[in-house]
Amino acid sequence: MDTPQLTLLALLVGAVIGAGIVWLVFVGLRMRDHARQIESTDIPDGTRAVLQAMDDAAIVVDGALSVIAASSAAEIFGLREGNNLHTEELRTLVRAARREPFPEPATMHLRRGVGFSDERLVVARARTISPKLVLLIVRDITERERVEQMRRDFVANTSHELKTPVGAVTLLAEAIESASDDPAQVRNFASRLSAEAGRLGQLTSRIMNLSRLQSEDELTEMRDVPVDEIVGGAISTHQVAAASAKVSVRRGGDRGIYVRGDAQVLTEAIGNLVANAIAYSPTGGDVGVGVRGGDGVVEIVVTDRGIGIAEGDQQRIFERFYRADQARSRSTGGTGLGLSIVKHAVQRHGGEVELWSRPGRGSTFTVRLPAVSAPMVDGAAKKKKKKKAKKTSAPLAPAAGRTKKGLS
Repeated sequence: MDTPQLTLLALLVGAVIGAGIVWLVFVGLRMRDHARQIESTDIPDGTRAVLQAMDDAAIVVDGALSVIAASSAAEIFGLREGNNLHTEELRTLVRAARREPFPEPATMHLRRGVGFSDERLVVARARTISPKLVLLIVRDITERERVEQMRRDFVANTSHELKTPVGAVTLLAEAIESASDDPAQVRNFASRLSAEAGRLGQLTSRIMNLSRLQSEDELTEMRDVPVDEIVGGAISTHQVAAASAKVSVRRGGDRGIYVRGDAQVLTEAIGNLVANAIAYSPTGGDVGVGVRGGDGVVEIVVTDRGIGIAEGDQQRIFERFYRADQARSRSTGGTGLGLSIVKHAVQRHGGEVELWSRPGRGSTFTVRLPAVSAPMVDGAAKKKKKKKAKKTSAPLAPAAGRTKKGLS
């Protein structure tokens, strides 16, 4: 092969090798860029702004399972920037998101951060936003599940409680029909039928009242209410029952105190406490209703010297349909809703109710409500009020007694 041909061959070989080198360099650069993209932990633009706008706890996690961005709501679960995921359940969910595009959400319990000791029921979802970054969203469903469980319990309990009077009404109606030739039996069955119908009506009314108190709707009849009006109405409503049971109801304590609230709801709540005190007091016993004001708080205390409540029942006494003494409650026509209504009524007015009780010594219920200033009245009305008070004032009957928790 002569020199020109060798030269041409060398040029061709050089061109091929040069093209190969260029291609290798190009491929290498592309592979390097791809590797950099895979290893990148740069958060996409706008991600932090989206996280801060979210109500749920949301975080972005890198390949080392470290939090590199977090919403404000994530702080309560201890999910902070710079920290690693602290629970195995969340780590497992993030790994699953890297293996499959749409992993199933996971339901788990997460303990809230410093200062909180309760566990919350949450639903967590994870999605990849880049080859190395995963978005994790944690939604607290504790309250939703509590309300749903409350609804299920309420329906189940209500259905169970309604069966008794409804079944009794049906049986008594059949008994009246079968005893139509016996006037005495008819009168007896009719009386019992009337009692069961009354109990059914009372149960239905209380279920509706409790449902209204547990709803999110605001109380509509709010005004400055004299505590004297609430206590007086509660006592007068149950005066006949007290006389029938031969139980004395005594009213004592401070006068002229006001609270902000719905007079009917508060009167019914205090009335339920008075009714319970009468029902569980022995014949000839005393029930005390006292009022005490000070430091912006008014205490309404209802006490009896009846059978008392066992310590094991005191934590559950405010639950719906719970009865510490099933037999006695049935015999007195109790629905098991009275104290639950008291608790919710007081809470809706920004207050609290406390129980002190000892078996054989009686019970004391203390209702605490925020006090308000007495409404302004003109001078003439004020003078007239003072004059009337002088004419009608009389020594107050003492309450049944006092303990460190209130009247006893």
